[in-house]
Amino acid sequence: MTTRDHALLRIAVDLVILTVREGALQTLVVIRGNKPFAGQFALPGGFVRAGEGLDDAAVRELAEETGLDGGSLHLEQFAVYGEPDRDPRGRVVSVAYLAIMPDLPVPTAGSDASGAAWVPVSKIHGSLAFDHDRILTDAVERARRRLELTTLATAFCPAEFTIGDLRSVYEVVWGESLDPRNFSRKVINTEKFIEPTGAKRIPPTGRPAALYRAGGATTLNPPIMRNRSR
Repeated sequence: MTTRDHALLRIAVDLVILTVREGALQTLVVIRGNKPFAGQFALPGGFVRAGEGLDDAAVRELAEETGLDGGSLHLEQFAVYGEPDRDPRGRVVSVAYLAIMPDLPVPTAGSDASGAAWVPVSKIHGSLAFDHDRILTDAVERARRRLELTTLATAFCPAEFTIGDLRSVYEVVWGESLDPRNFSRKVINTEKFIEPTGAKRIPPTGRPAALYRAGGATTLNPPIMRNRSR
């Protein structure tokens, strides 16, 4: 190949859909029905069709492989993957999409997927086809960073929640335990992150806990940062 030769490319989309289910950070995966990697877990995705936009391809592939409506999700492009050997079928460049949403339904397999499911990130990592482990790792880090900088965590809580409920979301997504007092202080001192409802949750045992609702802010000032020493 000379310096003037051009690679023949196929364009694909891959999707990382993250949610909090059953006390764990979970991602949506499919079981591949076709070669290569038939029978192996993978992220939803596929090739972009002629005349099709990237966003349209992402919505279509998600619906075809899992039955989920990508049009109702906030899908955002977060990275492009194009190593020469990432796909044994030839040179494939993939545009990766991320959505982080609560209360997503159980998926149903279709198209070239023989199965679809929510699985904990901690259990599936290391077993995905293609370079999807790398894509998932990058997406999870982006989600963790989102919790540092935005009020996204409140979306995973009920309309009224305790600071303990909110802390649990951070602990699940970040994968680390947080000091309750320090976390409470940071949350309360962050302008318009949460606001008190004036009500309390009365547990069967223990002290009542104050209830809050999401405030009007979308970004956190100052941010709530992870413990980077871990």
